[in-house]
Amino acid sequence: MISIKQTQSIKKEILHTLITLSIPTILEEVLATLLQYVDTAMVGHLGEQATAAVSVTTTVTWLVNSIPSAISVAVLAMVSKAIGSHNEELVQRISKQVLLLVVGCGLITGVVSLALSPYIPIWMGAEEAVQETASIYFFIISLPMLFRTSSAIFGATIRATQNTRTPMLVSMGANVVNVILNVVLIYIWDLGVIGAAIASAISYTFSGLLMFIAYRRNQMLHWSFQSFCVDSSLLKECAKISFPVLGSGMISCLGYVVFASLVSGMGTTIFAAHSIAVTAETIFYIPGYGLRTATSTLVGVSLGEEDKNKFETVGYLSVFLTVGMMCFNGVLLYLISHPLMSLFTKSQDAILIGAEMLKLVAFSEPFFGLMIVLEGIFYGLGRTRYAFAIETFSMWGIRILFTFLCIQVWNLDLRAVWYCMIADNVCKALLFTLPVITKKGRERLFVS
Repeated sequence: MISIKQTQSIKKEILHTLITLSIPTILEEVLATLLQYVDTAMVGHLGEQATAAVSVTTTVTWLVNSIPSAISVAVLAMVSKAIGSHNEELVQRISKQVLLLVVGCGLITGVVSLALSPYIPIWMGAEEAVQETASIYFFIISLPMLFRTSSAIFGATIRATQNTRTPMLVSMGANVVNVILNVVLIYIWDLGVIGAAIASAISYTFSGLLMFIAYRRNQMLHWSFQSFCVDSSLLKECAKISFPVLGSGMISCLGYVVFASLVSGMGTTIFAAHSIAVTAETIFYIPGYGLRTATSTLVGVSLGEEDKNKFETVGYLSVFLTVGMMCFNGVLLYLISHPLMSLFTKSQDAILIGAEMLKLVAFSEPFFGLMIVLEGIFYGLGRTRYAFAIETFSMWGIRILFTFLCIQVWNLDLRAVWYCMIADNVCKALLFTLPVITKKGRERLFVS
């Protein structure tokens, strides 16, 4: 029988581990977002057409990134569970397959992205004046796809070993490279949007190479190339976990593509204001994804240890921390919405429109945080099918359907579109909450 004092001690230990793991991951997510901020801010000062050229392919970039992201979720769940069960041999077996996954995913997504780059801006409904520049921008950032995949999947593998500091340092280095190159290529060499693309491509390559080196130097993941072989059973398990995540990511990103194309038809100024506001909001919810990664790792470890009490404690503490942080972020976002928009564009119309949208979405940040952390719990358990069902229903049944009605049928303004976004996030949060409200529901989830 565990005493109350022992229980409190265990909770404090888990809380300490959760915070220790999440802080570097939060910083990494923030740094990665800053890379996008730098591009948007520097390009934004070149004018609305430059902003539109960069922004019009953003949702397609998310779609492409959803593939290595899905594999990353599966890898993190499998490695953390193996570590929790103290099975070093299994950890190394999984680590071998990670290299195969990185190469395969990177080459396939890279070739497809390069081949489709001339057509994507047209499909996205971009104005003719920005189509060519947008196409070149997307082509250049797709060239280092192998390294982008390397950064995502190797990074997840390293985090699963409860080493979140190294990926953070890699992201920090990539951001420094990106900022320096942006200044040189955009302003000194006067390459504009193309300079921003080249800077991003080089920083992606730098990040991918460093993450591979870190993966090979991690003692828990180390294996000899002479012993490399394809392990079909592990690849099948990875596919079982990652396919629903991939489906969820693709459904989501395709939804964002349709969503963005609907908004782009409202005019360049409105679309620029919308795109900049979406980017500006990112820094306020992205810390939740850092906590989600730490949560998924500890949930996977508790599953490997078959410790239900630890699983529940991790869940409670993660929800408390994430929602509390997002409440604070929501208040801050509301207060600085106008100066925040001013960082990214000189257009007063875009600033006023975007600031109004940010004030609207600030009130939904706690729900967004709840959705993020609960999704992380499901991912850590390898329970990814439910997340796919939620994403499909909410994205298409709420966000896309009602955005279409608001724009095409009811002729409403951008405010109505953002209300549809907020409704989507709140719905996802509530649906993720349903299975974990009761003790029986949590026990069913924990069955390995």
